[in-house]
Amino acid sequence: MTMAYYSAILSSSCLFWILSFSLVSPQDLPLKAASLGNWLLIEGWMKPSLFDGIPNKDLLDGTHVQFMSIEQKKYLCADNGGGKSLILCGSSESNWETFRLWRINETFFSLRVSNKQFVGLENEGEGDKLVAVSTSPKSSEIFQIVREEGNNYQVRLQASNGQFVQVKSDTEITADGNGSSWDDNDPSVFNMTIGSSLQGEYQLTNGYGPDKAPQVMKDHRNTYITEEDFNFMSQNGINAVRIPVGWWIMYDPNPPKPFIGGSLEALDNAFKWSEKYKLKVIVDLHALRVSQNGYAHSATRDGFQEWGSSNIQETVDVIDFLAKRYATQPSLVAIELMNEPLSPGINLDDLKKFYKDGYDAVRKYTKDAYVIFSNRLGGDLKELISFSSNFGRVVIDFHMYNLFWEGFNSMTVQQNIDFIYNNRASAIKSVSDQGPLVFIGEWTCEWKVKNASKEDYQRFANAELDVFGRASFGWAYWAYKCDSNHWSLKWMIENGFISLS
Repeated sequence: MTMAYYSAILSSSCLFWILSFSLVSPQDLPLKAASLGNWLLIEGWMKPSLFDGIPNKDLLDGTHVQFMSIEQKKYLCADNGGGKSLILCGSSESNWETFRLWRINETFFSLRVSNKQFVGLENEGEGDKLVAVSTSPKSSEIFQIVREEGNNYQVRLQASNGQFVQVKSDTEITADGNGSSWDDNDPSVFNMTIGSSLQGEYQLTNGYGPDKAPQVMKDHRNTYITEEDFNFMSQNGINAVRIPVGWWIMYDPNPPKPFIGGSLEALDNAFKWSEKYKLKVIVDLHALRVSQNGYAHSATRDGFQEWGSSNIQETVDVIDFLAKRYATQPSLVAIELMNEPLSPGINLDDLKKFYKDGYDAVRKYTKDAYVIFSNRLGGDLKELISFSSNFGRVVIDFHMYNLFWEGFNSMTVQQNIDFIYNNRASAIKSVSDQGPLVFIGEWTCEWKVKNASKEDYQRFANAELDVFGRASFGWAYWAYKCDSNHWSLKWMIENGFISLS
């Protein structure tokens, strides 16, 4: 026998050992997981104090604003939603009167209109008339929002030519004002209304800026979730973690601005701690570049959902990176390819193409890890069933909250519990009976019931644990830690609302 022969045998044995070591046995299922939300992917509502140090924090990326001419009592708007001039519209707010902020710094912004163009000066800054035609912001599409001292809502807009935007008529909006006063009859004075806003990772890091954001993010990642949390979970009936990450993790330690490096190191630590405390890990690609749903948790800049066929390969590249890095980790149980794609914003055929390519990327490195397909928000509950049958070790993720639908607003305690035992149980069974493994990837013990007692919450939680425990792959509570107590599995366990023993 040659040394080459023995070397080949040894290499084959090592490969077999690695694959066998990472194999998920039936005893590992169903999972009882906690989602580590707001750790490696910021969701501001879960810890609002993270944003406290940002100057002008009411004007973050994606904030909706309207500008009403004080003199004319009408709103600035993009004619036809964009592609034409800015004009004055009616005295009430609507979509055309709404601008989404792209924050340059605490006082300078680009303004994006409903058709996704940016407000700027005509002829690429050579003229003084305001138009909304550019599809990417340039220097002539940057404005300073100047607030009146002592009145945050009375403002002027200073254009790139140094002049102030003023109203000359309903159809003539120009940047040639000198801003001589704050009087009500000054055509350059506007009342700014601040509407909906976003508090995601983009808003946090861009809000603090490159000088402060690195320390803010480092401190947060090092303290929000620690090794002790993994120990706590292992001691309290949790056997897995679902870890949301953003697309920029593959570029760590130097991701594209404004994102801050360090999430990859934290994810490495999560695998190390999971192995130590015998927890399984689901890596969940929660935020995609240009956003799959427009929500803050997708790290969108301005709330537009723009992911589509042209973004498939770049997203597969992220999955490939994650699979290659963690495929041989004993704790890896699954990779979730995309969180909450939006229907009808994302075409089902595009989604299936991505799921196939993402599945193939995972299988390049592991035959054992499960691949999770997330059902589209607002889509048919069964739209992925026949498609998923083409693959092995595939799971379909459904999110089941007794929230976000007006029908829940008036339900009593018992009606909520009955909904779990009837509607939710039936849905889980109907999908399971057709073959694929089912994962209730997000649920919580929060609801719309007012003044519910601790006993009410306990009854509701027990119903959810009973029914969601029937899902063949298991469930993941959203979230492990959160400032809102009933959303925090740690708080619920510590305070006797939930027991997983």
